[in-house]
Amino acid sequence: MVLARVASIVLRVAELVFATIVAGINGDYLHTVRHTSSWSQGRFIYTEVVAGIAIFFSLIWLIPFSGTFVHWPVDFLISVTWFVAFGLLVNYLDGSCGAVFDWNNVSILHGDQCGEWKAVIAFSFLSAICWLVSGIVGLIWVHDRETRAYRRRTWRNRSYV
Repeated sequence: MVLARVASIVLRVAELVFATIVAGINGDYLHTVRHTSSWSQGRFIYTEVVAGIAIFFSLIWLIPFSGTFVHWPVDFLISVTWFVAFGLLVNYLDGSCGAVFDWNNVSILHGDQCGEWKAVIAFSFLSAICWLVSGIVGLIWVHDRETRAYRRRTWRNRSYV
């Protein structure tokens, strides 16, 4: 299960990087529109909160120990929240910057609003996929561990008479 540990660390680093990019670009936008109504910016505030939670958990679970695998339900939950954020942002753009998955103009340069939103959408989607894969890896690891423990219990207690 060394492969699972390496995959977990790589996924946690990717989750941290993607969430940081989303938080940075989205936070800059929220800072720019800070004097507008909070209700009109609800989807962006939600995305910022999801990014903050993802940063927190990816930092905590980046420490390599076997307990990081048993948190697979939280990984699935955070993946769902990322997919919701992705959907809210796609719904907000509504094709005004081109097709959603046409990422030719993805840019984090200041001033290119469409490029910045495409970057936020792209990294939200990638983060959701990473959290989903991390949950799957954790589920497989836990299932494999339980199966091994069951085999050990049944073979140890077997009578040879």
